[in-house]
Order: sequence, then structure tokens, then C-alpha cells
Amino acid sequence: MVFLIQNTQNRDARAINLKLNELIHAIDAARDQMIDIENLSDIELTEIHSRYEKIKSGLTQSPEKAPQP
Repeated sequence: MVFLIQNTQNRDARAINLKLNELIHAIDAARDQMIDIENLSDIELTEIHSRYEKIKSGLTQSPEKAPQP
């Protein structure tokens, strides 16, 4: 029974990854390097995560600087 559940979860994860790959491929501004990112090592994934954290921190605004309605 556990094998059946794990097999279903693996198939679902694979399908989601394929859908995300298609979306990345379809969006002109997206980076094609993100396709098949799940095959990278943990170190490589951590480096990419750090890059996106830096991007995110550059985009977030502090509450006092947020635009007023």
C-alpha cells in the first residue's frame, strides 16, 4: 500500500514539474535554465534560493515606505 501511495505521489510530482517546465518555456521573460532544476544538487539549489532571496529582499518595501491608498 505504501508503494502505491509513493508511486502516485512521484507521478503527481513529475506531472507538476512537466507543467511548470511548459510554463517556463512559454513565458518569454522566464529563464529556461529553470527547466529541470529538480535535477540540481542541494548545493546548487541553495545557491539559486539565495539569489532569489536577495531579489525578494530588494523588492519588498518596509511598512513605512509602502504606498498609501
